[in-house]
Amino acid sequence: MFPSADYPDLLVGLEVSDDAAVYKVSDELAVVHTLDFFTPIVDDPYIYGAIAAANAMSDVYAMGGEVVLALNIACFPAHLPPALVTDIMRGGAEKVREAGGVVAGGHTVDDNEPKYGLAVMGFVHPQHIATKSAARPGDMLLLTKPLGVGIITTAAKNDLAKAEHLAGAIEVMLQLNRVGAQSVPRFDLKGMTDITGFALLGHAQEMAQRSNVCLRIHSAQVPLLPGAREYAEQGLFPGGSRRNRDYFEPWVRTAPQVAEELLMLLFTPETSGGLLIAVPQDRLADVEAFLLAAGQAYWIVGEVEAGKGIELD
Repeated sequence: MFPSADYPDLLVGLEVSDDAAVYKVSDELAVVHTLDFFTPIVDDPYIYGAIAAANAMSDVYAMGGEVVLALNIACFPAHLPPALVTDIMRGGAEKVREAGGVVAGGHTVDDNEPKYGLAVMGFVHPQHIATKSAARPGDMLLLTKPLGVGIITTAAKNDLAKAEHLAGAIEVMLQLNRVGAQSVPRFDLKGMTDITGFALLGHAQEMAQRSNVCLRIHSAQVPLLPGAREYAEQGLFPGGSRRNRDYFEPWVRTAPQVAEELLMLLFTPETSGGLLIAVPQDRLADVEAFLLAAGQAYWIVGEVEAGKGIELD
């Protein structure tokens, strides 16, 4: 763990910025705290609320925690029909209930553009916290959701996405990362992050940097949602793809055979993406069996090596 000299019970905070803050309450209990909110990415208000909640709770899961309590964070135009506001918050509340937690209030302000999300509190055992800084050479890299949400929702905003592709993206965004988090205490896993705004390569680089290792990612093994490659070939990337590439590419060494559209997909932001888990090889078979038994999809997308940065082949 990484307690601050000034705050010894703050196990994860600004000094080791991670997916969420973790504060030790006792030798058996630590509190995980995070927040996240964003503008609508789908038209259906209920689904928007549920996706926003799943995305916010994902940071608790990325630390190996369980969700306990959430508070609404909401910015709504004064003219927005009350029924729409109700549907958004109902979507969020029911997704939190699915996680085993409860929404216990929150705060709303007037704003010209709708924004919704949650401040989330969870519990974790102080000895079973997963962080970005604990990947070790020899670990295998597991990813628990396919990529492509960012480009598919961008295509949908431009009325260019097929209905079945958008439906597939929504299904992935609504899925909780709870099962992956439950593997942390069960198999004493230490290295993990979730894939959101910085895309697979950005979040992988964060893990590589903070663990002082190299992450080798096999591009052909990275799962993609149906439609993602098609829209990539049409160049329908959101602005965040280019910003991520501009920032993170200096740490990414890309093999010549990796197609340009695939590289850009791996730099494309995800919403409510999956977990990237570093699994020691001697525990890999047990982790795989656990995920399969729980109905959790996963893909082995690479491994951890000595060195720095990302090797993409």
